[in-house]
Amino acid sequence: MTKLKTLAPLALMIALPGLGFAQEAAEAAEAVAEAGPVVGTDASSDSIFIFNSLLFLVGGFLVFFMAAGFAMLEAGLVRSKNVTMQLTKNMGLFAIAAIMYYLIGYNVMYPLGSWSIGSDETGGYLGAFGVAVLEAVGVTRDAADDYGYAATGSDFFFQLMFCAATASIVSGTLAERIKLWPFLIFTAVLTGLIYPIQASWKWGGGFLDSQYGFLDFAGSTVVHSVGGWAALAGALILGPRIGKYAKDGRVIPMMGSNLPLATLGTFILWMGWFGFNGASQLAMGSVGDVADISRIFANTNMAAAGGAFAALILTQLLFKKVDLTMVLNGALAGLVSITAEPLTPTLGAATLIGAVGGVIVVFAVPFLDKLKIDDVVGAIPVHLFAGIWGTLAVVLTNGDATIGGQVISIIIVGVFVFVVSSVLWLILRAVTGIRVTEEEEIMGLDMAELGMEAYPEFSKG
Repeated sequence: MTKLKTLAPLALMIALPGLGFAQEAAEAAEAVAEAGPVVGTDASSDSIFIFNSLLFLVGGFLVFFMAAGFAMLEAGLVRSKNVTMQLTKNMGLFAIAAIMYYLIGYNVMYPLGSWSIGSDETGGYLGAFGVAVLEAVGVTRDAADDYGYAATGSDFFFQLMFCAATASIVSGTLAERIKLWPFLIFTAVLTGLIYPIQASWKWGGGFLDSQYGFLDFAGSTVVHSVGGWAALAGALILGPRIGKYAKDGRVIPMMGSNLPLATLGTFILWMGWFGFNGASQLAMGSVGDVADISRIFANTNMAAAGGAFAALILTQLLFKKVDLTMVLNGALAGLVSITAEPLTPTLGAATLIGAVGGVIVVFAVPFLDKLKIDDVVGAIPVHLFAGIWGTLAVVLTNGDATIGGQVISIIIVGVFVFVVSSVLWLILRAVTGIRVTEEEEIMGLDMAELGMEAYPEFSKG
């Protein structure tokens, strides 16, 4: 602002005499000096609005690309006869999430004080109902919804990506035996109501935020554990795949169709997580904000590395051979673990937090098998178990967090999502059925449900 105020009179005095208007130049310069730094103030506010909006847009399309990561990871970890179904589910769930978040979810999640149940002062419980509305075309600064913050469209776009990611978590766990349309119906309710309601309790200024001081920076609980709880409820009600568990208690391995594809999906998710965590800073209008975003990027990367390395070493020690699928999920568990607080840890602490996530995956996958809970891609260990760990780990580096506030919030969200998801799965099972027939499962869902194959040149006959 100082530079604008000082240089503007000088510029006028230099430019106007060149046109033969020396007296006018002096008067104009004096007028500008007396007017003060109005232009500078607007330019500064414009910059904050622009950079914040840009952060949401760039972060949003990074998180959007995570949809490709989930699709490739799942396509690689299911058997070849079910690949097309996984790809179809991922396309369908994203489209449904976008529509439901527009119609219901956005205002339920961010009621801006207009709670249907509760209030900002006492703690909100149920947000507002109504479709999302963007700012007018070519909006000016005085008509912007929140000129001191960011464009409404950028915020809607960014938050939608988180909603869709939650549904993607459920898809992988229930693969290879669930019907397409019941899954998509569940997705509609999850993205339109279940996810936005509980997210409003923290990010919308609801009661978990106001009453319990719950801290979840980018969603270890709000996004990842929610997807994990919904997936767990579905897996329990749906049951395991045919032949997964022998009568004598042995676990029958069912190898994925394409480990290179699964590895590609993991790296895409790893990259997308920089937008997931980095843009959750929610501001890029100051030196401090940009420095913090840089710190978040670095910590996010180290947590993923820690998770992958821990899984690599541990599988070598336990199984005498490195298990690639465990390493992939170890990296993802590290990312989930750091998501609740990617800003305050040091690089070393972030690496250790991620490493614990990798260890959790290595032990949790066989633990679920002992319970005969069939999770095809390991999403429950990665997103639920590591999500819980990451939420608890906030207290290790953020002095504002309390163990009581974190634990009670985990329990409240977990009970809500698991109970509502279970009821919905049971209703769908009673009304439409949720599982394909034994014959269709053996044939593969690609041909049974869709009539097309991902790899037709390799099929029999």
